[in-house]
Amino acid sequence: MKPLRSRLRRAMGLHRAATSPARLATLAGACALLFCGGLVAATAAAPASASASAPMATLRAAAPAGTVLIEAYGDSTTLGTSCSDHRCGPLAQNAVTWLQDALHDDFGTHVTVTNLGVGGSMASQLLDGICHGRCPTFAARMAVSSAQIVTFNYGINEVMQNQTPEQFYAAETALVKLARAAGKQPVLETSNPMPDPRRNAKLAAMVEMTRRVAAEQHVPLVDQYAYISGMPDWQMQMSDGAHPKPELYRLKARESYAVLDPLVRRLLHDAS
Repeated sequence: MKPLRSRLRRAMGLHRAATSPARLATLAGACALLFCGGLVAATAAAPASASASAPMATLRAAAPAGTVLIEAYGDSTTLGTSCSDHRCGPLAQNAVTWLQDALHDDFGTHVTVTNLGVGGSMASQLLDGICHGRCPTFAARMAVSSAQIVTFNYGINEVMQNQTPEQFYAAETALVKLARAAGKQPVLETSNPMPDPRRNAKLAAMVEMTRRVAAEQHVPLVDQYAYISGMPDWQMQMSDGAHPKPELYRLKARESYAVLDPLVRRLLHDAS
Protein backbone atom coordinates (compact mmCIF):
# COMPACT_ATOMS: atom_id res chain seq x y z
CA MET A 1 0.00 0.00 0.00
CA LYS A 2 1.16 3.57 -0.63
CA PRO A 3 2.14 5.92 2.24
CA LEU A 4 -0.75 7.66 3.99
CA ARG A 5 0.21 11.09 2.67
CA SER A 6 0.24 9.83 -0.90
CA ARG A 7 -3.14 8.14 -0.48
CA LEU A 8 -4.75 11.21 1.02
CA ARG A 9 -3.30 13.48 -1.64
CA ARG A 10 -4.75 11.20 -4.29
CA ALA A 11 -8.10 11.12 -2.48
CA MET A 12 -8.19 14.91 -2.50
CA GLY A 13 -7.46 15.01 -6.22
CA LEU A 14 -3.94 16.38 -5.95
CA HIS A 15 -2.37 13.43 -7.79
CA ARG A 16 -4.99 11.54 -9.78
CA ALA A 17 -4.09 9.37 -12.72
CA ALA A 18 -6.30 9.74 -15.77
CA THR A 19 -9.10 7.23 -16.04
CA SER A 20 -7.94 4.43 -18.32
CA PRO A 21 -9.62 3.69 -21.66
CA ALA A 22 -10.61 0.30 -20.30
CA ARG A 23 -12.40 1.88 -17.36
CA LEU A 24 -14.14 4.40 -19.59
CA ALA A 25 -15.35 1.53 -21.74
CA THR A 26 -16.67 -0.20 -18.66
CA LEU A 27 -18.45 2.97 -17.58
CA ALA A 28 -19.97 3.37 -21.02
CA GLY A 29 -21.27 -0.18 -20.94
CA ALA A 30 -22.74 0.35 -17.48
CA CYS A 31 -24.32 3.57 -18.67
CA ALA A 32 -26.07 1.77 -21.51
CA LEU A 33 -27.30 -0.87 -19.08
CA LEU A 34 -28.72 1.77 -16.78
CA PHE A 35 -30.65 3.66 -19.49
CA CYS A 36 -28.26 6.63 -19.35
CA GLY A 37 -29.37 7.69 -22.79
CA GLY A 38 -32.65 8.83 -21.32
CA LEU A 39 -30.82 11.09 -18.89
CA VAL A 40 -28.94 13.23 -21.41
CA ALA A 41 -32.13 15.07 -22.33
CA ALA A 42 -32.67 16.27 -18.75
CA THR A 43 -32.54 20.03 -18.30
CA ALA A 44 -31.67 22.36 -15.46
CA ALA A 45 -35.36 23.15 -15.08
CA ALA A 46 -36.17 19.48 -14.53
CA PRO A 47 -33.38 17.84 -12.51
CA ALA A 48 -35.48 14.74 -11.84
CA SER A 49 -36.50 13.36 -15.22
CA ALA A 50 -36.83 9.59 -15.47
CA SER A 51 -38.26 7.17 -12.93
CA ALA A 52 -36.06 4.12 -13.17
CA SER A 53 -34.13 1.50 -11.28
CA ALA A 54 -31.17 -0.27 -12.82
CA PRO A 55 -32.04 -3.76 -14.09
CA MET A 56 -30.17 -6.81 -12.89
CA ALA A 57 -28.14 -8.19 -15.80
CA THR A 58 -26.93 -11.60 -14.66
CA LEU A 59 -26.53 -13.76 -11.60
CA ARG A 60 -23.17 -13.07 -10.01
CA ALA A 61 -20.78 -15.41 -8.26
CA ALA A 62 -19.34 -14.68 -4.83
CA ALA A 63 -16.58 -12.08 -4.69
CA PRO A 64 -13.11 -13.60 -5.12
CA ALA A 65 -11.12 -14.02 -1.92
CA GLY A 66 -9.13 -10.96 -0.95
CA THR A 67 -11.38 -8.53 -2.83
CA VAL A 68 -14.07 -6.06 -1.82
CA LEU A 69 -16.98 -5.12 -4.05
CA ILE A 70 -19.04 -1.98 -3.38
CA GLU A 71 -22.37 -1.27 -5.06
CA ALA A 72 -23.43 2.40 -5.09
CA TYR A 73 -27.20 2.85 -5.44
CA GLY A 74 -28.78 6.24 -5.86
CA ASP A 75 -30.20 8.89 -8.15
CA SER A 76 -28.57 11.05 -10.82
CA THR A 77 -26.16 12.54 -8.28
CA THR A 78 -24.78 9.02 -7.79
CA LEU A 79 -24.73 8.41 -11.54
CA GLY A 80 -22.78 11.66 -11.88
CA THR A 81 -25.07 13.89 -13.90
CA SER A 82 -23.95 17.49 -14.38
CA CYS A 83 -25.33 20.29 -16.55
CA SER A 84 -23.90 22.90 -18.89
CA ASP A 85 -25.78 25.26 -21.22
CA HIS A 86 -29.08 23.71 -20.09
CA ARG A 87 -27.96 20.25 -21.19
CA CYS A 88 -27.40 17.52 -18.60
CA GLY A 89 -25.66 14.19 -18.81
CA PRO A 90 -23.54 11.77 -16.78
CA LEU A 91 -19.86 12.57 -16.32
CA ALA A 92 -17.27 9.86 -16.82
CA GLN A 93 -15.41 11.27 -13.81
CA ASN A 94 -17.96 11.48 -11.01
CA ALA A 95 -18.08 10.93 -7.26
CA VAL A 96 -18.09 7.14 -7.66
CA THR A 97 -15.12 7.04 -10.04
CA TRP A 98 -13.20 9.52 -7.86
CA LEU A 99 -13.89 7.17 -4.94
CA GLN A 100 -12.75 4.18 -6.99
CA ASP A 101 -9.50 5.96 -7.85
CA ALA A 102 -8.81 6.80 -4.19
CA LEU A 103 -9.50 3.23 -3.05
CA HIS A 104 -7.34 1.88 -5.87
CA ASP A 105 -4.54 4.04 -4.49
CA ASP A 106 -4.93 2.28 -1.17
CA PHE A 107 -5.68 -1.27 -2.24
CA GLY A 108 -5.02 -1.60 -5.96
CA THR A 109 -7.46 -3.74 -7.91
CA HIS A 110 -8.61 -5.52 -4.76
CA VAL A 111 -11.49 -3.03 -4.52
CA THR A 112 -14.19 -2.36 -7.12
CA VAL A 113 -16.95 0.24 -6.86
CA THR A 114 -19.92 -0.26 -9.20
CA ASN A 115 -22.05 2.78 -10.01
CA LEU A 116 -25.73 1.78 -9.98
CA GLY A 117 -27.13 5.29 -9.86
CA VAL A 118 -30.20 6.00 -11.99
CA GLY A 119 -31.50 9.45 -12.84
CA GLY A 120 -34.90 10.34 -11.41
CA SER A 121 -35.06 7.34 -9.11
CA MET A 122 -36.27 7.14 -5.52
CA ALA A 123 -35.46 4.74 -2.70
CA SER A 124 -38.96 3.25 -2.85
CA GLN A 125 -38.51 2.42 -6.54
CA LEU A 126 -35.27 0.57 -5.84
CA LEU A 127 -37.01 -1.28 -3.03
CA ASP A 128 -40.01 -2.37 -5.11
CA GLY A 129 -38.25 -2.91 -8.44
CA ILE A 130 -40.06 -0.09 -10.29
CA CYS A 131 -38.39 1.04 -13.51
CA HIS A 132 -38.98 1.54 -17.23
CA GLY A 133 -38.43 -2.14 -17.98
CA ARG A 134 -38.42 -5.38 -16.01
CA CYS A 135 -36.49 -4.81 -12.79
CA PRO A 136 -35.98 -7.05 -9.77
CA THR A 137 -36.97 -6.01 -6.30
CA PHE A 138 -34.12 -5.00 -4.04
CA ALA A 139 -34.51 -8.25 -2.12
CA ALA A 140 -33.96 -10.15 -5.37
CA ARG A 141 -30.92 -8.02 -6.17
CA MET A 142 -29.38 -8.75 -2.80
CA ALA A 143 -29.98 -12.48 -3.19
CA VAL A 144 -27.56 -12.56 -6.14
CA SER A 145 -25.26 -9.64 -5.33
CA SER A 146 -21.62 -10.42 -4.58
CA ALA A 147 -20.99 -7.00 -3.02
CA GLN A 148 -19.90 -6.77 0.59
CA ILE A 149 -20.80 -3.07 0.91
CA VAL A 150 -23.85 -1.29 -0.52
CA THR A 151 -24.36 2.46 -0.37
CA PHE A 152 -27.59 4.45 -0.74
CA ASN A 153 -27.91 8.08 -1.86
CA TYR A 154 -31.50 9.29 -2.20
CA GLY A 155 -33.71 12.21 -1.19
CA ILE A 156 -33.76 14.74 -4.04
CA ASN A 157 -36.34 12.99 -6.20
CA GLU A 158 -38.43 12.27 -3.13
CA VAL A 159 -38.70 16.06 -2.82
CA MET A 160 -39.44 16.51 -6.51
CA GLN A 161 -42.16 13.83 -6.41
CA ASN A 162 -43.74 15.18 -3.20
CA GLN A 163 -43.07 12.06 -1.21
CA THR A 164 -43.43 12.48 2.53
CA PRO A 165 -40.46 12.16 4.88
CA GLU A 166 -42.24 9.24 6.53
CA GLN A 167 -42.44 7.37 3.22
CA PHE A 168 -38.76 8.01 2.62
CA TYR A 169 -37.89 6.83 6.11
CA ALA A 170 -39.80 3.58 5.58
CA ALA A 171 -38.10 2.90 2.24
CA GLU A 172 -34.57 3.56 3.48
CA THR A 173 -35.16 1.50 6.60
CA ALA A 174 -36.35 -1.43 4.47
CA LEU A 175 -33.34 -1.14 2.13
CA VAL A 176 -30.90 -1.18 5.03
CA LYS A 177 -32.58 -4.17 6.65
CA LEU A 178 -32.65 -6.15 3.40
CA ALA A 179 -28.99 -5.40 2.71
CA ARG A 180 -27.98 -6.46 6.20
CA ALA A 181 -30.09 -9.63 6.02
CA ALA A 182 -28.17 -10.54 2.85
CA GLY A 183 -24.87 -10.20 4.69
CA LYS A 184 -23.94 -6.77 3.30
CA GLN A 185 -22.62 -3.70 5.09
CA PRO A 186 -25.09 -0.88 4.35
CA VAL A 187 -23.84 2.72 4.20
CA LEU A 188 -26.22 5.67 4.00
CA GLU A 189 -25.44 8.97 2.32
CA THR A 190 -27.40 12.20 2.57
CA SER A 191 -28.08 14.18 -0.60
CA ASN A 192 -26.19 17.28 -1.56
CA PRO A 193 -28.28 20.42 -0.83
CA MET A 194 -30.41 22.15 -3.46
CA PRO A 195 -29.96 25.87 -4.29
CA ASP A 196 -33.69 26.64 -4.26
CA PRO A 197 -34.52 27.56 -0.63
CA ARG A 198 -38.02 26.04 -0.66
CA ARG A 199 -36.87 22.74 -2.13
CA ASN A 200 -33.85 22.70 0.13
CA ALA A 201 -36.08 23.09 3.18
CA LYS A 202 -38.06 20.03 2.06
CA LEU A 203 -34.82 18.18 1.35
CA ALA A 204 -33.62 18.95 4.88
CA ALA A 205 -36.56 16.92 6.19
CA MET A 206 -35.50 13.98 3.99
CA VAL A 207 -31.93 14.34 5.23
CA GLU A 208 -33.16 14.07 8.80
CA MET A 209 -34.86 10.79 7.89
CA THR A 210 -31.59 9.40 6.50
CA ARG A 211 -29.77 10.44 9.65
CA ARG A 212 -32.50 8.84 11.75
CA VAL A 213 -32.28 5.54 9.86
CA ALA A 214 -28.48 5.53 10.21
CA ALA A 215 -28.75 6.09 13.96
CA GLU A 216 -31.53 3.56 14.54
CA GLN A 217 -29.99 0.86 12.36
CA HIS A 218 -26.41 1.57 13.49
CA VAL A 219 -24.99 1.95 10.01
CA PRO A 220 -22.26 4.35 8.79
CA LEU A 221 -23.40 7.72 7.43
CA VAL A 222 -21.77 9.99 4.85
CA ASP A 223 -23.40 13.32 5.63
CA GLN A 224 -22.88 15.14 2.33
CA TYR A 225 -25.69 17.58 3.12
CA ALA A 226 -24.01 18.84 6.29
CA TYR A 227 -20.56 19.00 4.71
CA ILE A 228 -21.62 20.88 1.58
CA SER A 229 -24.04 23.18 3.42
CA GLY A 230 -21.10 24.30 5.56
CA MET A 231 -19.07 25.36 2.53
CA PRO A 232 -19.03 29.09 1.71
CA ASP A 233 -20.86 29.84 -1.54
CA TRP A 234 -21.60 26.15 -2.13
CA GLN A 235 -24.36 27.19 -4.53
CA MET A 236 -21.65 28.23 -7.00
CA GLN A 237 -20.54 24.59 -7.12
CA MET A 238 -23.94 23.44 -8.44
CA SER A 239 -24.52 23.03 -12.18
CA ASP A 240 -28.30 23.40 -11.82
CA GLY A 241 -30.99 22.94 -9.17
CA ALA A 242 -29.82 19.48 -8.09
CA HIS A 243 -26.57 18.39 -9.75
CA PRO A 244 -23.03 19.33 -8.68
CA LYS A 245 -20.29 20.59 -10.93
CA PRO A 246 -17.30 18.23 -11.39
CA GLU A 247 -15.27 19.80 -8.56
CA LEU A 248 -18.06 19.27 -6.06
CA TYR A 249 -18.37 15.63 -7.13
CA ARG A 250 -14.67 15.27 -6.31
CA LEU A 251 -15.27 16.72 -2.85
CA LYS A 252 -18.23 14.39 -2.33
CA ALA A 253 -15.94 11.47 -3.15
CA ARG A 254 -13.51 12.64 -0.47
CA GLU A 255 -16.28 12.52 2.13
CA SER A 256 -17.31 9.03 1.02
CA TYR A 257 -13.69 7.89 1.10
CA ALA A 258 -13.31 8.92 4.73
CA VAL A 259 -16.16 6.57 5.71
CA LEU A 260 -15.56 3.69 3.29
CA ASP A 261 -11.78 3.36 3.50
CA PRO A 262 -11.76 1.91 7.04
CA LEU A 263 -14.63 -0.44 6.18
CA VAL A 264 -12.72 -1.79 3.18
CA ARG A 265 -9.53 -2.05 5.20
CA ARG A 266 -11.30 -4.12 7.85
CA LEU A 267 -12.88 -6.46 5.29
CA LEU A 268 -9.53 -7.11 3.60
CA HIS A 269 -7.82 -7.65 6.94
CA ASP A 270 -10.48 -10.14 8.02
CA ALA A 271 -10.10 -12.02 4.72
CA SER A 272 -6.29 -12.27 4.99
